[in-house]
Amino acid sequence: MAEMAKHARFPLPVRIRQRVRNARKLALKERARRILARLDRAYPAASCALTHASPLQLLVSTILSAQCTDERVNQVTPSLFQKYRTAEEFATANPRELEQEIRPTGFFRNKAKSILGASKMIVEKFRGQVPRRMEELLELPGVARKTANVVLGTAYGIASGIVVDTHVTRLARRLDLTRQSDPKKIEQDLMQIIPRKKWIVFSHQLIWHGRLVCQARKPRCGECGVEDLCYSKDKTV
Repeated sequence: MAEMAKHARFPLPVRIRQRVRNARKLALKERARRILARLDRAYPAASCALTHASPLQLLVSTILSAQCTDERVNQVTPSLFQKYRTAEEFATANPRELEQEIRPTGFFRNKAKSILGASKMIVEKFRGQVPRRMEELLELPGVARKTANVVLGTAYGIASGIVVDTHVTRLARRLDLTRQSDPKKIEQDLMQIIPRKKWIVFSHQLIWHGRLVCQARKPRCGECGVEDLCYSKDKTV
């Protein structure tokens, strides 16, 4: 592990430096196409890491995942989903009990408020079913565009946009697919260069790549399949 971290700090070999310079001459869409091909080879079965069995469970899990790891969320949700099986049951949950049940995910009061509010609206306005349209999902308390994209893409297979979480933000900037820092603007940039049919899987692949290889503090550049296409400012080229 220590040697991998060192590798990320040292200048790249001449061969790799030349490949990176060549990659920089590529048109943005062509470079994005090559990155997609590499990600397809590395993560052919990439999917959402949140354990769920329904759109409602995915919605709740995604709300809980804010500033929390998917692993921690998956530790909390089995008992939660056993107790609350429908939107009606979530909507009528005791707020204090729900807060304690989701406490390990952090920010539990705000998250409980969002889950209760979203569930009540799903019951009252959407007949107990998680809506399938972006505009309707955004009406739900606690649901912003990232959460809506997760639900639409993973639960319903609808490519409404690209999920932009912390991993996608970091990797999209390191790969110079965007210069933006605002998630909404990053999503718009990515939607211009990533084919719509790849929007859903692309975010999953970047998230897995961010967790396993292109980590925030110690990127494992020596193991990276897109290193020669990467413009990370941490590299000496």
